[in-house]
Amino acid sequence: MASLLIVDDDAFLHKVLERILAINGHTVTGLAYDGAEAVEIFTASNPKPDIILMDHRMPVMNGTTATREIMHIDSSVRILFISADETVKEEAIESGALDFLTKPIRSAELFAAIDKHLN
Repeated sequence: MASLLIVDDDAFLHKVLERILAINGHTVTGLAYDGAEAVEIFTASNPKPDIILMDHRMPVMNGTTATREIMHIDSSVRILFISADETVKEEAIESGALDFLTKPIRSAELFAAIDKHLN
């Protein structure tokens, strides 16, 4: 099972993802509401999360910029983008994300992506 950092400006989505992930045995070790907060939480985390679930459109710092900054800190981190903005898919992958999942996302799709990138 994985430890995850959820990065999204939607507090309701945080709660939904936490519940869905817990049902499947995963642990949410951090919640960030913007990219800058994600970088701070990631930097301070010990141990680091196994996977980061990253949104794109957020205040302060967007997801692709946060992904680049986090990848600069630790290039082995696994970041899965989850965004409704498909126009940033290529940029997300180029910035270091391993996968791009489109909102709204089904739990089976999320679990499959997590399992794929854990192994």
